[in-house]
Amino acid sequence: MLDRNKRIKPRPERFQNCKDVFDLILTCEERVYDQVIEDLNSREQETCQPVHVINVDIQDNHEEATLGAFLICELCQCIQHTEDMENEIDELLQEFEEKSGRTFLHTVCFY
Repeated sequence: MLDRNKRIKPRPERFQNCKDVFDLILTCEERVYDQVIEDLNSREQETCQPVHVINVDIQDNHEEATLGAFLICELCQCIQHTEDMENEIDELLQEFEEKSGRTFLHTVCFY
């Protein structure tokens, strides 16, 4: 996994240093999900724009990473095609939980 990461990432990235604004943030590990939420909640709210933080727990091995990548890609495509993400995301996540047999964590934070 480390070799793969070296090929696809130019350097380690720290969300805490990123000041970009997102509509959706996906994490693949509950520990990282908790850190993202903690960071967002510690920031001063300026615009009150919502950001959905979703965790899809993926074990750190090639098989799980591949399956997780397809699941996340499909989830993103479905979210992109919703008419109203704010009102449809809970139902969409529930459908994906049933389909995949995985539990998703979901929190809404604000910028």
